[in-house]
Amino acid sequence: MGTIKENLYEINKRIKASAEKAGRNYNDIKLIAVTKTVDTDRVEEAIEAGIESAGENKPQELSRKYEILGDAVKWHQIGTLQKNKVKYIIDKACMIHSIESISLAEEINKRAQSKDIKMDCLVQVNISGEESKHGVSPEEAMSIIKYISENCQYVKIKGLMTMAPFDASEDEIRRVFRGLKELSEKIDNENIENVEMKELSMGMTNDFEIAIEEGATMVRIGTAIFGKRDYDKKQ
Repeated sequence: MGTIKENLYEINKRIKASAEKAGRNYNDIKLIAVTKTVDTDRVEEAIEAGIESAGENKPQELSRKYEILGDAVKWHQIGTLQKNKVKYIIDKACMIHSIESISLAEEINKRAQSKDIKMDCLVQVNISGEESKHGVSPEEAMSIIKYISENCQYVKIKGLMTMAPFDASEDEIRRVFRGLKELSEKIDNENIENVEMKELSMGMTNDFEIAIEEGATMVRIGTAIFGKRDYDKKQ
């Protein structure tokens, strides 16, 4: 691993190459630096190297880093979000990637309304069907999105998010990402009010190039920027 600046240079090169291979515009793909367990001084270093968006798994950690770094970077809540933790990030995150229930959407709506803000959100879909993965089933996604459209005016659905199985073959990873893209197109064709299928958040350090080839607009990369981290340490 090089410095954060060197790592970012290499990742951006790979994003560009993947976009070109797929006949896509590099500028249509947003790199979200996953800052889980990364100290704020190293996050600052990434911001100085050009990072514009950061993703946090834990809402309390996003809140803590926001208090230090503020709007120097756009914060994304990318991890599982419990209803009782929404209050920590509702006025700090620019987007929540992990809606997976109507009750969570209702809590986000309530908290956003109390702050008079509209919260951009993605619905997390478990395309692979793995029990260990969070997210709604592809079959549930449409009905949840329609419910949110009709009942949660402070929640703005901007697209979908998924995670591919970590040790799967390239064919299986591709199938998952393609499945999310196809579901996105199906939902888009319904022309649901206040719903856009603009974003596809998919792809991490080990599979982001495949994700870009299959239509990702957001890739969530941590290890390739900051190196391997001890995920067991307390935050």
